Amino acid sequence: MITLKKLAEQLNVSVSTVSKALNDSSEISQETIIRVKELAKHYNYQPNRIAQSLQKSSTRTIGVIIPNILNRFFAKVLVGIEKEANTLGYNIITCITNETLSKEKESLKLLSNGSVDGFILAASEETQVSKNFDHISLLQSSDLPVVMFDRVIDNVNCDKVVIDDFSALQKATVHLIAKGRKNIAFISNIDDLNVGKSRKQAYKDSILKKYHKVDESLILTIPRKVNSQDRIKAFFKANPHIDGVVSADNTSGTIVLNVAKDLGFKIPEDLSIIGFADEAISNLSVPRLSYISQNAKQIGIAAINLLVDRLNSEEEKKEFTTRVIPYKIKNQESL
Repeated sequence: MITLKKLAEQLNVSVSTVSKALNDSSEISQETIIRVKELAKHYNYQPNRIAQSLQKSSTRTIGVIIPNILNRFFAKVLVGIEKEANTLGYNIITCITNETLSKEKESLKLLSNGSVDGFILAASEETQVSKNFDHISLLQSSDLPVVMFDRVIDNVNCDKVVIDDFSALQKATVHLIAKGRKNIAFISNIDDLNVGKSRKQAYKDSILKKYHKVDESLILTIPRKVNSQDRIKAFFKANPHIDGVVSADNTSGTIVLNVAKDLGFKIPEDLSIIGFADEAISNLSVPRLSYISQNAKQIGIAAINLLVDRLNSEEEKKEFTTRVIPYKIKNQESL
């Protein structure tokens, strides 16, 4: 049986050239196409349909890479992904990076060997801090599409799903200003992340617009491995005049509420608080925390739909899309 390799040897060209010529590729000259097809016809060459089918087959499996499964936001995004994947007839394989670059690289390498059709990814903290994302960009050259969510990287060209973090924090800060709060603090344990930087800038811009200056002493950024409760308690003792707090992450708001109560603040009479959270977290505090809802499940649903749309698209150069999911501010009992 004649093979592509034997045809290539007789014509003194590469196997790739023979394959492209048989498929009338524009990369190959018309003269070479005629030569290849004539020799193939002479030997009654038939392509291996089984091999071609295997090459084009789909695993109908998606790789999902998230930084931290204990973070309720990522857990809820995962719920949305899995639910929609089942509806679309896909399976998922989930890897947890624990915020490390090495684990993120390892997970992508492990699954990019043919195990999955594409990836849904939120970058680890270490990836964003180090600005090392070549391992993600390289997936584009392997024809494995990537959809990034929440912690997206501007320099990586791919589909993305986000909320408008700047607008959300700006609206929350303006909400406190409208309540008559004049000494509004900003607290964050995600200052190294793109979303944390955007939220802090929104706070600063809102305060500057209203009060014409930003009191840097009312901004508290907490490193990831530091005890947040101790830092927040010391922060309040140093700034007893605080009458409002916006929290940039999904834990600080609840901690602020508990610490403030312990220090004798009446909420919301003395202190208004709003943070990033969800209904379940809000219901665990007394009074219930007012919060910005990121609609995490909808982010997951949007991410897998974007990925599946790209996998099923016949467009060779389909434009990348950034889908913005609407957020909601839930006015509970801490405002």
